[in-house]
Amino acid sequence: MPRLLALLLPLLLLPAIGAAQPRPDAPAATRPDPAAARQAELDRLFAALKDAPDASGAQLVEARIRGIWARMVSPAASLLVRRGMRNMQGNAPDEALEDFDAALVLEPEAPDLWLMRARALAALGDRRAAARDIQEALRLEPRHFVALVQLAEMQDEAGDAAGALRSFDAALALHPRMASAEERRRELQRKAEGDAL
Repeated sequence: MPRLLALLLPLLLLPAIGAAQPRPDAPAATRPDPAAARQAELDRLFAALKDAPDASGAQLVEARIRGIWARMVSPAASLLVRRGMRNMQGNAPDEALEDFDAALVLEPEAPDLWLMRARALAALGDRRAAARDIQEALRLEPRHFVALVQLAEMQDEAGDAAGALRSFDAALALHPRMASAEERRRELQRKAEGDAL
């Protein structure tokens, strides 16, 4: 009898296991929302990033956050992004811009794509359009510390050291153990204080 029960137990559990999984024909309200799940995971990771005990722990959390952002891009858009990055490395920002434009047509909600296009625009000398793209990335993900650092770099290059310091401080508020942050912040503070004199 116990042997028979051991054989039948998995079969008895199958309906319960099947009931726990959403059916393909189930109403949308009962299916998990991938965007909500992604947002909840990002919320958890950003809290962990602020509380990371050391730089190596922060780097691990940062890598997971960047991984989530990267997964927001479809395979087709990823191919365009890779080609765009090769074009940027090959000093062809005009061709990279075309690739990033095409990727954004496919994935307009991916903040990383706006940042990549901003880099191409900045390389082409169109800082105003680059700043608009960074703002769009921050609209989509206000905690995008990479976008804030990129904005700080653009402000610094434009001679707005005080604005660059504010943007960099906003990035540090999100990611206090960012690599090389102390040295970069000291440099921006020195420039901002020099400008204030």
